[in-house]
Amino acid sequence: MTKIEMLGLAAKTASRRLSLASPETKNKALTEIADALERESDRILCENKKDLDAAKENGMSSAMLDRLTLTEARIKSFAEGVRQVARLPDPVDRLIERIERPNGLIIEKIAVPLGVIGIIYESRPNVTADAAAICLKSGNAVILRGGSEAIHSNYAIVNIMRAALENSGLPADCVCFVEDTSRESARELMSLTQYLDVLIPRGGAGLIEAVVQNSKVPVIKTGVGICHVYVDESADIQMAARITSNAKCSRPSVCNAAECLLVSEAIAERFLPAVKKLLDEYNVELRCCERSAQIIGADAIPAVDEDYDTEFLDYILAVRVVSGLDEAIEFINQHGSGHSEAIVTASDKAAERFLKEVDAAAVYVNASTRFTDGGEFGLGAEIGISTQKLHARGPMGIRELTSTKFMVRGSGQTR
Repeated sequence: MTKIEMLGLAAKTASRRLSLASPETKNKALTEIADALERESDRILCENKKDLDAAKENGMSSAMLDRLTLTEARIKSFAEGVRQVARLPDPVDRLIERIERPNGLIIEKIAVPLGVIGIIYESRPNVTADAAAICLKSGNAVILRGGSEAIHSNYAIVNIMRAALENSGLPADCVCFVEDTSRESARELMSLTQYLDVLIPRGGAGLIEAVVQNSKVPVIKTGVGICHVYVDESADIQMAARITSNAKCSRPSVCNAAECLLVSEAIAERFLPAVKKLLDEYNVELRCCERSAQIIGADAIPAVDEDYDTEFLDYILAVRVVSGLDEAIEFINQHGSGHSEAIVTASDKAAERFLKEVDAAAVYVNASTRFTDGGEFGLGAEIGISTQKLHARGPMGIRELTSTKFMVRGSGQTR
Protein backbone atom coordinates (compact mmCIF):
# COMPACT_ATOMS: atom_id res chain seq x y z
CA MET A 1 0.00 0.00 0.00
CA THR A 2 1.43 3.40 -0.99
CA LYS A 3 1.61 6.38 1.37
CA ILE A 4 -1.30 8.04 -0.43
CA GLU A 5 -3.40 4.89 -0.10
CA MET A 6 -2.55 4.71 3.59
CA LEU A 7 -3.71 8.31 3.99
CA GLY A 8 -6.92 7.42 2.16
CA LEU A 9 -7.60 4.45 4.41
CA ALA A 10 -6.86 6.50 7.53
CA ALA A 11 -9.18 9.31 6.40
CA LYS A 12 -11.95 6.87 5.45
CA THR A 13 -11.76 5.20 8.84
CA ALA A 14 -11.81 8.55 10.64
CA SER A 15 -14.71 9.78 8.51
CA ARG A 16 -17.00 7.07 9.87
CA ARG A 17 -16.50 8.31 13.44
CA LEU A 18 -16.71 11.93 12.40
CA SER A 19 -19.98 11.41 10.52
CA LEU A 20 -21.59 10.23 13.77
CA ALA A 21 -20.09 12.97 15.96
CA SER A 22 -22.54 15.28 17.70
CA PRO A 23 -22.65 18.99 16.85
CA GLU A 24 -21.24 19.69 20.31
CA THR A 25 -18.25 17.42 19.73
CA LYS A 26 -17.46 18.99 16.38
CA ASN A 27 -17.83 22.51 17.74
CA LYS A 28 -15.53 21.70 20.66
CA ALA A 29 -12.91 20.43 18.22
CA LEU A 30 -13.18 23.54 16.05
CA THR A 31 -12.87 25.83 19.06
CA GLU A 32 -9.78 23.92 20.21
CA ILE A 33 -8.29 24.24 16.71
CA ALA A 34 -8.90 28.02 16.64
CA ASP A 35 -7.36 28.47 20.09
CA ALA A 36 -4.35 26.33 19.16
CA LEU A 37 -3.71 28.25 15.93
CA GLU A 38 -3.56 31.52 17.82
CA ARG A 39 -1.51 30.03 20.64
CA GLU A 40 1.01 28.59 18.17
CA SER A 41 1.14 31.63 15.89
CA ASP A 42 4.87 32.16 16.46
CA ARG A 43 5.54 28.61 15.27
CA ILE A 44 3.41 29.15 12.18
CA LEU A 45 5.10 32.45 11.35
CA CYS A 46 8.54 30.88 11.74
CA GLU A 47 7.64 28.15 9.24
CA ASN A 48 5.99 30.69 6.94
CA LYS A 49 9.23 32.68 6.83
CA LYS A 50 10.99 29.60 5.42
CA ASP A 51 8.43 29.47 2.62
CA LEU A 52 8.70 33.21 1.95
CA ASP A 53 12.50 33.14 1.84
CA ALA A 54 12.41 30.29 -0.69
CA ALA A 55 9.72 32.03 -2.76
CA LYS A 56 11.75 35.27 -2.95
CA GLU A 57 14.82 33.33 -4.05
CA ASN A 58 12.74 31.75 -6.79
CA GLY A 59 11.49 35.13 -8.02
CA MET A 60 7.85 34.84 -7.00
CA SER A 61 5.80 37.93 -7.96
CA SER A 62 4.71 40.40 -5.31
CA ALA A 63 1.05 39.50 -5.79
CA MET A 64 1.75 35.79 -5.29
CA LEU A 65 3.97 36.57 -2.30
CA ASP A 66 0.95 38.31 -0.79
CA ARG A 67 -1.06 35.08 -1.13
CA LEU A 68 1.70 33.18 0.64
CA THR A 69 2.40 35.67 3.43
CA LEU A 70 1.04 35.08 6.93
CA THR A 71 0.99 37.71 9.65
CA GLU A 72 -0.23 37.73 13.23
CA ALA A 73 -3.38 39.48 12.01
CA ARG A 74 -4.00 36.95 9.23
CA ILE A 75 -3.58 34.03 11.62
CA LYS A 76 -6.06 35.65 14.01
CA SER A 77 -8.40 36.17 11.07
CA PHE A 78 -8.45 32.56 9.92
CA ALA A 79 -8.65 31.35 13.54
CA GLU A 80 -11.72 33.55 13.94
CA GLY A 81 -13.02 32.05 10.71
CA VAL A 82 -12.79 28.62 12.33
CA ARG A 83 -14.80 29.93 15.31
CA GLN A 84 -17.40 31.36 12.96
CA VAL A 85 -17.78 27.94 11.36
CA ALA A 86 -18.25 26.42 14.83
CA ARG A 87 -21.07 28.88 15.53
CA LEU A 88 -22.99 28.01 12.37
CA PRO A 89 -26.01 25.67 12.52
CA ASP A 90 -24.94 22.08 12.00
CA PRO A 91 -25.66 21.03 8.39
CA VAL A 92 -25.79 17.27 9.08
CA ASP A 93 -29.09 15.46 9.74
CA ARG A 94 -31.09 18.44 8.43
CA LEU A 95 -34.57 17.41 7.34
CA ILE A 96 -34.83 18.57 3.75
CA GLU A 97 -38.16 17.01 2.85
CA ARG A 98 -40.76 14.72 4.43
CA ILE A 99 -43.25 12.71 2.36
CA GLU A 100 -46.14 10.57 3.63
CA ARG A 101 -47.26 8.10 0.98
CA PRO A 102 -50.84 6.76 0.64
CA ASN A 103 -49.54 3.29 1.59
CA GLY A 104 -48.33 4.59 4.94
CA LEU A 105 -44.61 4.85 4.16
CA ILE A 106 -42.93 7.87 5.73
CA ILE A 107 -40.00 9.09 3.62
CA GLU A 108 -37.55 11.64 4.98
CA LYS A 109 -34.77 13.20 2.93
CA ILE A 110 -31.91 14.29 5.19
CA ALA A 111 -28.49 15.86 4.77
CA VAL A 112 -25.46 13.61 5.30
CA PRO A 113 -21.68 14.18 4.93
CA LEU A 114 -20.05 13.48 1.58
CA GLY A 115 -17.42 11.30 3.32
CA VAL A 116 -13.78 12.01 2.48
CA ILE A 117 -12.89 15.18 0.59
CA GLY A 118 -9.56 15.69 -1.15
CA ILE A 119 -8.32 19.24 -1.73
CA ILE A 120 -5.43 20.13 -4.04
CA TYR A 121 -4.45 23.78 -3.67
CA GLU A 122 -1.70 26.34 -4.17
CA SER A 123 0.03 29.17 -2.36
CA ARG A 124 -2.42 30.25 0.33
CA PRO A 125 -1.78 28.57 3.70
CA ASN A 126 -5.00 29.99 5.14
CA VAL A 127 -6.80 27.49 2.88
CA THR A 128 -5.37 24.73 5.08
CA ALA A 129 -7.27 25.96 8.14
CA ASP A 130 -10.39 27.13 6.27
CA ALA A 131 -10.82 23.91 4.34
CA ALA A 132 -10.24 21.67 7.34
CA ALA A 133 -12.72 23.63 9.46
CA ILE A 134 -15.52 23.54 6.93
CA CYS A 135 -14.98 19.84 6.25
CA LEU A 136 -15.02 19.00 9.96
CA LYS A 137 -18.19 21.00 10.62
CA SER A 138 -19.96 19.19 7.78
CA GLY A 139 -18.82 15.80 9.09
CA ASN A 140 -16.25 15.10 6.38
CA ALA A 141 -12.68 13.91 6.76
CA VAL A 142 -10.24 15.76 4.51
CA ILE A 143 -6.97 14.99 2.74
CA LEU A 144 -5.06 18.19 2.06
CA ARG A 145 -2.43 18.46 -0.64
CA GLY A 146 -0.92 21.95 -0.80
CA GLY A 147 1.76 23.30 -3.10
CA SER A 148 5.50 23.15 -2.52
CA GLU A 149 5.68 26.93 -2.08
CA ALA A 150 3.75 26.71 1.24
CA ILE A 151 4.90 23.30 2.49
CA HIS A 152 6.38 24.49 5.80
CA SER A 153 3.41 26.71 6.65
CA ASN A 154 0.87 24.04 5.75
CA TYR A 155 2.68 21.30 7.66
CA ALA A 156 2.78 23.42 10.82
CA ILE A 157 -0.91 24.32 10.58
CA VAL A 158 -1.95 20.70 9.97
CA ASN A 159 0.06 19.37 12.89
CA ILE A 160 -1.49 21.95 15.20
CA MET A 161 -4.98 21.00 14.01
CA ARG A 162 -4.35 17.26 14.36
CA ALA A 163 -3.15 17.68 17.95
CA ALA A 164 -6.24 19.77 18.75
CA LEU A 165 -8.50 17.08 17.27
CA GLU A 166 -6.99 14.43 19.51
CA ASN A 167 -7.36 16.69 22.53
CA SER A 168 -11.05 17.09 21.71
CA GLY A 169 -11.69 13.37 21.35
CA LEU A 170 -11.87 13.10 17.57
CA PRO A 171 -9.40 11.14 15.42
CA ALA A 172 -6.40 13.15 14.23
CA ASP A 173 -6.89 11.50 10.84
CA CYS A 174 -10.01 13.56 10.28
CA VAL A 175 -7.39 15.91 8.80
CA CYS A 176 -4.70 14.20 6.71
CA PHE A 177 -1.88 15.89 4.83
CA VAL A 178 0.11 14.87 1.76
CA GLU A 179 3.70 15.85 2.46
CA ASP A 180 4.87 14.91 -1.04
CA THR A 181 4.24 17.91 -3.34
CA SER A 182 5.31 16.17 -6.55
CA ARG A 183 3.03 15.76 -9.54
CA GLU A 184 3.01 12.04 -8.85
CA SER A 185 1.31 12.55 -5.49
CA ALA A 186 -1.35 14.72 -7.12
CA ARG A 187 -1.96 12.13 -9.83
CA GLU A 188 -2.26 9.36 -7.25
CA LEU A 189 -4.73 11.42 -5.22
CA MET A 190 -6.80 11.94 -8.37
CA SER A 191 -7.05 8.14 -8.71
CA LEU A 192 -7.95 7.39 -5.09
CA THR A 193 -11.50 6.32 -5.91
CA GLN A 194 -11.56 3.65 -3.19
CA TYR A 195 -11.31 6.27 -0.45
CA LEU A 196 -12.08 9.73 -1.84
CA ASP A 197 -15.67 10.80 -2.44
CA VAL A 198 -14.93 14.15 -4.08
CA LEU A 199 -11.89 16.20 -5.09
CA ILE A 200 -11.78 20.01 -4.98
CA PRO A 201 -8.95 21.91 -6.71
CA ARG A 202 -8.12 25.46 -5.59
CA GLY A 203 -5.57 27.49 -7.50
CA GLY A 204 -4.77 28.77 -10.95
CA ALA A 205 -6.40 27.78 -14.20
CA GLY A 206 -3.65 25.27 -15.02
CA LEU A 207 -4.08 23.35 -11.77
CA ILE A 208 -7.86 23.31 -11.96
CA GLU A 209 -7.98 22.13 -15.57
CA ALA A 210 -5.35 19.45 -14.88
CA VAL A 211 -7.49 18.06 -12.07
CA VAL A 212 -10.71 18.25 -14.09
CA GLN A 213 -9.11 16.50 -17.07
CA ASN A 214 -7.23 13.78 -15.18
CA SER A 215 -9.17 12.96 -12.03
CA LYS A 216 -11.00 9.65 -11.72
CA VAL A 217 -12.56 11.00 -8.51
CA PRO A 218 -15.60 13.31 -8.98
CA VAL A 219 -14.47 16.95 -9.07
CA ILE A 220 -16.09 20.19 -7.95
CA LYS A 221 -14.54 22.82 -10.19
CA THR A 222 -13.58 26.03 -8.40
CA GLY A 223 -11.70 29.21 -8.47
CA VAL A 224 -10.72 30.63 -11.85
CA GLY A 225 -11.92 34.20 -11.72
CA ILE A 226 -12.01 36.16 -14.96
CA CYS A 227 -14.31 38.75 -13.40
CA HIS A 228 -15.66 41.90 -15.06
CA VAL A 229 -16.89 45.30 -13.95
CA TYR A 230 -19.23 46.90 -16.49
CA VAL A 231 -19.77 50.65 -16.16
CA ASP A 232 -23.13 51.49 -17.67
CA GLU A 233 -23.94 54.79 -19.37
CA SER A 234 -26.05 55.88 -16.37
CA ALA A 235 -23.43 55.07 -13.73
CA ASP A 236 -22.29 57.51 -11.05
CA ILE A 237 -18.70 58.09 -12.16
CA GLN A 238 -17.15 58.35 -8.70
CA MET A 239 -18.99 55.28 -7.45
CA ALA A 240 -17.93 53.33 -10.52
CA ALA A 241 -14.31 54.41 -10.08
CA ARG A 242 -14.28 53.35 -6.40
CA ILE A 243 -15.86 49.98 -7.17
CA THR A 244 -13.44 49.33 -10.03
CA SER A 245 -10.43 50.26 -7.91
CA ASN A 246 -11.56 48.06 -5.05
CA ALA A 247 -12.40 45.12 -7.31
CA LYS A 248 -8.96 45.27 -8.94
CA CYS A 249 -6.62 46.60 -6.27
CA SER A 250 -7.77 45.60 -2.78
CA ARG A 251 -6.20 42.18 -3.31
CA PRO A 252 -5.41 41.43 -6.96
CA SER A 253 -4.06 37.94 -6.30
CA VAL A 254 -7.44 36.40 -5.37
CA CYS A 255 -10.06 34.87 -7.62
CA ASN A 256 -12.78 37.47 -6.97
CA ALA A 257 -10.59 40.36 -8.15
CA ALA A 258 -11.66 42.07 -11.37
CA GLU A 259 -9.57 41.28 -14.44
CA CYS A 260 -11.49 43.23 -17.08
CA LEU A 261 -13.20 46.62 -17.14
CA LEU A 262 -15.98 47.20 -19.67
CA VAL A 263 -17.20 50.75 -20.21
CA SER A 264 -20.18 52.02 -22.18
CA GLU A 265 -19.05 54.27 -25.02
CA ALA A 266 -21.56 56.88 -23.81
CA ILE A 267 -19.61 57.45 -20.59
CA ALA A 268 -16.09 56.32 -21.51
CA GLU A 269 -14.54 59.77 -22.09
CA ARG A 270 -15.70 60.98 -18.66
CA PHE A 271 -15.16 57.79 -16.71
CA LEU A 272 -11.80 56.44 -17.88
CA PRO A 273 -9.73 59.46 -16.75
CA ALA A 274 -11.46 59.33 -13.35
CA VAL A 275 -10.81 55.65 -12.76
CA LYS A 276 -7.24 55.93 -14.03
CA LYS A 277 -6.44 58.35 -11.19
CA LEU A 278 -7.40 55.73 -8.62
CA LEU A 279 -5.71 52.86 -10.47
CA ASP A 280 -2.50 54.90 -10.83
CA GLU A 281 -2.18 54.86 -7.02
CA TYR A 282 -1.45 51.13 -7.37
CA ASN A 283 0.50 51.39 -10.64
CA VAL A 284 -2.05 49.24 -12.42
CA GLU A 285 -1.05 48.31 -15.95
CA LEU A 286 -3.94 49.00 -18.34
CA ARG A 287 -4.22 46.81 -21.43
CA CYS A 288 -6.62 48.68 -23.64
CA CYS A 289 -8.70 48.29 -26.76
CA GLU A 290 -8.13 50.90 -29.45
CA ARG A 291 -10.91 53.23 -28.25
CA SER A 292 -9.96 53.12 -24.56
CA ALA A 293 -6.28 53.61 -25.44
CA GLN A 294 -7.16 56.83 -27.28
CA ILE A 295 -8.84 58.16 -24.14
CA ILE A 296 -6.24 56.98 -21.63
CA GLY A 297 -3.28 58.13 -23.68
CA ALA A 298 0.40 57.25 -23.47
CA ASP A 299 0.11 54.98 -20.42
CA ALA A 300 -2.17 52.57 -22.25
CA ILE A 301 -0.78 49.25 -23.48
CA PRO A 302 -2.48 47.85 -26.58
CA ALA A 303 -4.48 44.77 -25.62
CA VAL A 304 -4.22 41.48 -27.49
CA ASP A 305 -7.08 38.99 -27.72
CA GLU A 306 -5.77 36.73 -24.93
CA ASP A 307 -5.77 39.61 -22.44
CA TYR A 308 -9.56 39.34 -22.34
CA ASP A 309 -9.35 35.66 -21.40
CA THR A 310 -6.61 35.91 -18.77
CA GLU A 311 -6.76 35.73 -14.98
CA PHE A 312 -3.83 38.07 -14.27
CA LEU A 313 -3.84 37.83 -10.45
CA ASP A 314 -1.73 40.96 -10.51
CA TYR A 315 -1.98 44.74 -10.92
CA ILE A 316 -3.02 44.36 -14.56
CA LEU A 317 -6.45 45.22 -15.94
CA ALA A 318 -7.85 44.63 -19.41
CA VAL A 319 -10.03 47.54 -20.59
CA ARG A 320 -12.61 47.60 -23.35
CA VAL A 321 -15.15 50.16 -24.53
CA VAL A 322 -18.46 48.57 -25.57
CA SER A 323 -21.50 49.95 -27.32
CA GLY A 324 -23.76 49.36 -24.32
CA LEU A 325 -25.48 46.78 -22.14
CA ASP A 326 -26.19 44.26 -24.92
CA GLU A 327 -22.55 44.02 -25.95
CA ALA A 328 -21.38 43.96 -22.32
CA ILE A 329 -23.61 40.99 -21.44
CA GLU A 330 -22.61 39.13 -24.59
CA PHE A 331 -18.91 39.81 -23.96
CA ILE A 332 -19.08 38.66 -20.32
CA ASN A 333 -20.93 35.46 -21.17
CA GLN A 334 -18.32 34.72 -23.84
CA HIS A 335 -15.16 35.60 -21.90
CA GLY A 336 -16.07 35.27 -18.22
CA SER A 337 -15.28 32.19 -16.15
CA GLY A 338 -18.66 32.05 -14.43
CA HIS A 339 -17.29 33.45 -11.17
CA SER A 340 -18.33 37.04 -10.31
CA GLU A 341 -19.58 39.88 -12.52
CA ALA A 342 -20.63 43.44 -11.65
CA ILE A 343 -22.56 46.28 -13.23
CA VAL A 344 -22.45 49.89 -12.02
CA THR A 345 -25.64 51.64 -13.09
CA ALA A 346 -28.41 53.99 -12.01
CA SER A 347 -30.91 52.17 -14.22
CA ASP A 348 -33.12 49.58 -12.51
CA LYS A 349 -33.99 48.14 -15.91
CA ALA A 350 -30.31 47.67 -16.84
CA ALA A 351 -29.58 46.20 -13.41
CA GLU A 352 -32.36 43.61 -13.68
CA ARG A 353 -31.31 42.60 -17.18
CA PHE A 354 -27.71 42.19 -16.04
CA LEU A 355 -28.75 40.10 -13.03
CA LYS A 356 -30.90 37.78 -15.11
CA GLU A 357 -28.86 37.49 -18.31
CA VAL A 358 -25.27 37.26 -17.04
CA ASP A 359 -24.31 33.63 -16.46
CA ALA A 360 -22.14 33.57 -13.33
CA ALA A 361 -22.16 32.23 -9.79
CA ALA A 362 -22.41 35.74 -8.33
CA VAL A 363 -23.78 38.80 -10.11
CA TYR A 364 -23.58 42.27 -8.55
CA VAL A 365 -25.29 45.62 -8.97
CA ASN A 366 -23.32 48.62 -7.69
CA ALA A 367 -20.93 46.59 -5.55
CA SER A 368 -17.44 45.16 -5.85
CA THR A 369 -16.83 41.59 -6.98
CA ARG A 370 -14.55 41.23 -3.95
CA PHE A 371 -17.58 40.31 -1.83
CA THR A 372 -17.76 36.81 -3.33
CA ASP A 373 -16.53 35.07 -0.24
CA GLY A 374 -18.04 32.64 2.25
CA GLY A 375 -17.43 34.94 5.19
CA GLU A 376 -18.85 37.99 3.43
CA PHE A 377 -21.93 35.98 2.43
CA GLY A 378 -22.48 34.86 6.02
CA LEU A 379 -21.47 31.26 5.34
CA GLY A 380 -18.40 31.28 7.60
CA ALA A 381 -15.18 30.11 5.99
CA GLU A 382 -15.53 28.70 2.49
CA ILE A 383 -13.86 25.76 0.83
CA GLY A 384 -13.82 27.47 -2.54
CA ILE A 385 -15.93 29.28 -5.12
CA SER A 386 -17.61 26.79 -7.40
CA THR A 387 -17.92 27.96 -11.00
CA GLN A 388 -19.84 24.91 -12.18
CA LYS A 389 -23.57 24.25 -11.97
CA LEU A 390 -23.84 20.73 -10.56
CA HIS A 391 -24.58 20.37 -6.82
CA ALA A 392 -22.79 23.52 -5.64
CA ARG A 393 -22.30 26.96 -7.20
CA GLY A 394 -20.65 30.06 -5.76
CA PRO A 395 -19.07 30.14 -2.28
CA MET A 396 -19.17 26.62 -0.93
CA GLY A 397 -20.06 26.60 2.74
CA ILE A 398 -20.91 23.72 5.03
CA ARG A 399 -24.25 22.88 3.38
CA GLU A 400 -22.57 22.45 0.00
CA LEU A 401 -20.37 19.72 1.52
CA THR A 402 -23.31 17.48 2.30
CA SER A 403 -25.22 14.99 0.22
CA THR A 404 -28.61 13.46 0.93
CA LYS A 405 -30.04 10.19 2.18
CA PHE A 406 -33.62 8.92 2.09
CA MET A 407 -34.81 7.37 5.34
CA VAL A 408 -37.93 5.29 4.80
CA ARG A 409 -40.04 4.04 7.71
CA GLY A 410 -42.77 1.48 7.19
CA SER A 411 -45.07 -0.86 9.10
CA GLY A 412 -44.77 -4.00 7.01
CA GLN A 413 -45.51 -2.62 3.53
CA THR A 414 -44.57 -4.73 0.50
CA ARG A 415 -44.74 -3.93 -3.19
